[in-house]
Amino acid sequence: MKKHIGLTALLLTVAFLSFSQEKLVDRIVATVGNSTILQSDLEMQYAQALAEGTKPNEEMKCSILQQLLTQKLLAQQAVIDSIEVSESQVDDELNRRIRYMTQRAGGKENLESFLNRSLLQHKEEMRPSVAELLKAQRMQQTIVSKIDVTPQEVKKYFESLDADSLPYFDTEIEYAQLVINPVLTKEEKQIFKDKAEGYRQQVLNGSDFGTIARLYSEDGSAPSGGDLGFATRESYVKEFSAQAFRLKEGDISPVFETQYGFHFLQVLARRGEEVNVRHVLVKTKPTSTALQRTKAKIDSIYDNVTTGKMNFSSAASLYSDDNFTKYNGGVVTSEYDGSTLIPVTQLNDVTVFNAIDPLKSGETSKPVLVTDKRTGETSYVLYYLKSRIPPHKASLEQDFAKIKEAAKQNKTNIKLSEWFESRKDNTFIDVNSDFMNCQELEDWVSTGKVAKN
Repeated sequence: MKKHIGLTALLLTVAFLSFSQEKLVDRIVATVGNSTILQSDLEMQYAQALAEGTKPNEEMKCSILQQLLTQKLLAQQAVIDSIEVSESQVDDELNRRIRYMTQRAGGKENLESFLNRSLLQHKEEMRPSVAELLKAQRMQQTIVSKIDVTPQEVKKYFESLDADSLPYFDTEIEYAQLVINPVLTKEEKQIFKDKAEGYRQQVLNGSDFGTIARLYSEDGSAPSGGDLGFATRESYVKEFSAQAFRLKEGDISPVFETQYGFHFLQVLARRGEEVNVRHVLVKTKPTSTALQRTKAKIDSIYDNVTTGKMNFSSAASLYSDDNFTKYNGGVVTSEYDGSTLIPVTQLNDVTVFNAIDPLKSGETSKPVLVTDKRTGETSYVLYYLKSRIPPHKASLEQDFAKIKEAAKQNKTNIKLSEWFESRKDNTFIDVNSDFMNCQELEDWVSTGKVAKN
């Protein structure tokens, strides 16, 4: 039921977006230097926020206008400083947005129907605003790129905080993992290869490629008919690139294998060093026999580690199939800040939490069968607990890395604030009187004059 509600909300939003573009009598709501922000720009951003799941709230338009004012100011300075973004960078961001909207709408046809325009036309309409956004982002990165903090600055920042309001950290752990993926024999893989070949033959016999992809492909691009948009050779694994950049427009590849499973693809169009393809993916899944072989292998490694024949770090470096951690002795880092200290609240997988929670520092778990929620891949994993820090109030000794990051962010915010104050003082800024009550815009309104309706 939730799926249907979410889809309906998106389609209503997209319909509103289309309506606002075509029916609204436009007006200027703000001016920044030689650039204007139109009511339609504001409505477009508001509709986009709703499409991404934000609850309707008219007051949100104050924040959106503030973001647009900031974007204009940064983008204008980017022009002065000769900061550019390439067409391929703009295309990549446009394709990412289109893929997301297509998946949310349930397919390309649905999205085009409610946009009342082709995706190609919609992309071209979005191109100027996306290009400006990317320039603004690069300008902001340039402003703060050289910011760093010394240990003395970290200490000074920490001492400036109110002792009664210091953050309280939950239990944190430092752990490592050793992952063994099932390896299928040629005979075991043949089942999945034959399935992909069967879908390919349906296409060769006249079935619509997009329909076959939507029905059977196990890739995230399935809702959009397998369409991956334009991409460079480096965007794909080498086996996929070899097929995508060898074929002519309209050609359909043979079935081929990558680390993700068995594919076949069709080249839709070429543009310079980029190619637009659509594909069908059949993922390989471990058989019970393959899982038994994998369990026997990891049991042997577990015995070597727990009997002292090999330490966990060496075992992970030698045997782990996880390329993200094996070269670091299996140590896992936080996906949020890169720290090796991870709050237990970030262990969202119950299987992983249950394996690690009973361990004492220096202990290794027994082999655990884990299925990755994002990829669906199944592996056997050993976990090693390096350390556990109990709940505590922030301290400079235990939490230096976190405090350093907070000090750096504080310094960054000050730098950006100073930059914006300087530019606003020297830039003509005009905000429509309808937004006089927006707290977010108080500084912007006081900088320039207030426009009348």
